Amino acid sequence: MKLASQRDGSRDGRLVVVSRDLTRYTVAGGIAPTLQRALDDWDLLRPRLEALAHDLELGAVPSDRFREHQALSPLPRAYQWADGSAYVNHVALVRQARGAEMPESFWTDPLMYQGGSDSFLAPRDPIRMESEAWGIDLEGEVAVVTGDLPMGAGRDAATQAIKLVMLVNDVSLRNLIPGELAKGFGFFQSKPSSAFSPVAVTPDELGDAWQDGKLHRPLSVELNGAPFGRADAGVDMTFDFPTLVAHAAKTRPLGAGTIIGSGTVSNRGADGGPGRPIPQGGHGYSCLAEQRMVETILSGAPHTSFLRFGDTVRIEMKDAQGHSIFGAIEQTVEEATAG
Repeated sequence: MKLASQRDGSRDGRLVVVSRDLTRYTVAGGIAPTLQRALDDWDLLRPRLEALAHDLELGAVPSDRFREHQALSPLPRAYQWADGSAYVNHVALVRQARGAEMPESFWTDPLMYQGGSDSFLAPRDPIRMESEAWGIDLEGEVAVVTGDLPMGAGRDAATQAIKLVMLVNDVSLRNLIPGELAKGFGFFQSKPSSAFSPVAVTPDELGDAWQDGKLHRPLSVELNGAPFGRADAGVDMTFDFPTLVAHAAKTRPLGAGTIIGSGTVSNRGADGGPGRPIPQGGHGYSCLAEQRMVETILSGAPHTSFLRFGDTVRIEMKDAQGHSIFGAIEQTVEEATAG
């Protein structure tokens, strides 16, 4: 089942069920007005939404053309957004590029931060920033949306709590990060609003691509129309999603609609070392910072710039037949005026 939140002038949009091929939708307002409302009572409402999705595929209910430009992020705002760092290869490159040892605990205890969740960008909204000097970066990720989960829940309960899967562009301001982390209090200004894919998908809809709590498909990242990343989200993922969800619930309950991100999707090179750019036969990268880190490791300094005004980023994932699963996040970086 594929769900989206369509623009209707409200903050949270209206819940629609989308066809498997992303061409049609039908309004689900008779079941739940918003996705958050559906998640609040998921066990009761999911069968009704699935029946509507079945009827949509059969052409048995009224439908209209689905346009990704009319979609908000599936949850335009959420009670909680926590982003992990499941691909420890990415963290290791960060440490190696600055000549720092990585603690062994990073391989057994996930990193996670709590991000702002009150104003997610729509998947086709521009990324508006006041200055290129902030080091504007994309981060291609996978995320899951949970139902209610009690504090201290184990892996099995965390697995069952995963209700939906979607893609993320976790925008980062790289040049603001060092100063914030130096204060010892974590990210805030360096992590502006993220954007999510037009459609959120139930794990069963992913078929064999969803195994062992991981999404086993390449994440396509394009920069100004050119291939930039094709890292496989199911490869080199040290911590799977049930592990991340259980980690988040260790000291607090998770409310329905909690979003947990994977962190930047990252693959090692074929030789076990840093990954290579796509033009050099590698899988490329899911953020500019990783390419810059690899450049620093190999040549002593980065030469790739962060995003500039006018740059366009596209993040998408396709199934084995080449069809888009979640729709595309496609955003252009624009200059914003103060205030």
